Amino acid sequence: MKGKLCIILVLLPGILFSQAAFNKYFRKGTLRFDFLLGGNHTNVVLYPVQIKAEPFWGGPETHLTDSLNYGTYRYRVTNLTSDSLLFSRGFCTLFQEWQSTAEAKTMNRTFYQAVFFPFPKKKVKLEIDARQRDGRFKTIYTTEIDPEDYFINREKSHSFPVKKIMDNGRPDKKVDLVILAEGYTGNEMDQFIDDAKRLTGSLFDVSPFKEAKNRFNVYAIASPSLESGTDIPGDHIYKNTLYNSTFYTFDEARYLTTSDMKTIYDVASAVPWDQVYILVNSERYGGGGIYNLVSVCTADHELSEKVFVHEFGHGFAGLGDEYYTSSVAYEDFYNLEIEPWEPNLTTLVNFENKWENLIPDSVPVPTPRTERYKNTVGVFEGGGYMNKGIYSPMMDCRMKSNHADDFCPACQLAIKKVIDFYTH
Repeated sequence: MKGKLCIILVLLPGILFSQAAFNKYFRKGTLRFDFLLGGNHTNVVLYPVQIKAEPFWGGPETHLTDSLNYGTYRYRVTNLTSDSLLFSRGFCTLFQEWQSTAEAKTMNRTFYQAVFFPFPKKKVKLEIDARQRDGRFKTIYTTEIDPEDYFINREKSHSFPVKKIMDNGRPDKKVDLVILAEGYTGNEMDQFIDDAKRLTGSLFDVSPFKEAKNRFNVYAIASPSLESGTDIPGDHIYKNTLYNSTFYTFDEARYLTTSDMKTIYDVASAVPWDQVYILVNSERYGGGGIYNLVSVCTADHELSEKVFVHEFGHGFAGLGDEYYTSSVAYEDFYNLEIEPWEPNLTTLVNFENKWENLIPDSVPVPTPRTERYKNTVGVFEGGGYMNKGIYSPMMDCRMKSNHADDFCPACQLAIKKVIDFYTH
């Protein structure tokens, strides 16, 4: 008991200081900065679109600056007077994935994006940085934001019925997940709520989400589409849906995404949220997940429960894909000369910062993909869409295949760190 008391006394000043910092620099509500991210396989340009005030702040009020260092991009909010860092987060984009495709070598494209932070009380500086090929960040955009600027959009967004599937307390102390209906008509909303409950249940059947269930809030927003389903261009199927979701992203048949982030963010603003999940009314296999952007999954395939969990591993915890034999559109996705930022992949360049402490002394590094090490944490070559030079923690995992029921210990550890970040 004495030991626990000492820990509480050590942590309490930091928590109180962070809370005081929030109250000093921010007020309730979110400032949303929308922009287009564009360019080609070597160049990136940021084009600002709008600044919008949203009514809720769903994130923590104590962990304001990012300690994880995940993401291919990051943004930083600083005090104009002292230049002190007030808020930061890492994130990924659909644009960065497109940059590694063959198409990006022949044309330019733009993708819609936004960053979010608590609504500031005074003027702040916003900087957006892109991680370079060598792993270092480079600032690609800087602007000053005045919270009193009359050009900040304060209009009310779409209003749709909200169902709270799971309520465990204050948003700033919980991970707040909002699930949006895509490709469900107005007459199919009961089905959407049932699907959202079922798939959310599948997430909390898996460790470490199972053990942390009471640290989540889950909302479902019944946002109707004019037509059921989603676009499947390869089959010449096109549906008029609210978020314009589509299979065949980057011409990959199973890759289901949407680039209509403006509509998504407008609808999601009805609740305080940390993570957005788009649930698509389809029986087709597929999905997608992008760190701190969005997760997408179909509702009615026999493997939807497993895909739902897998994609949330991407969107929420920044986990990388561990498969290396499936078809993908990416070319030369990872630089093998540096350590990837994803916590479950390594090039062995700086492996001591990954899952090295989880490996038994008797297990060789690298670890052979043999029956002997089938259920052992090691360093197995293959992962991140590459069969050479990238290593993953186990021979199978929820981030590798649909045969694995659970996340491997390395992925579980990474997920726990993100849950703690949002809830402690």
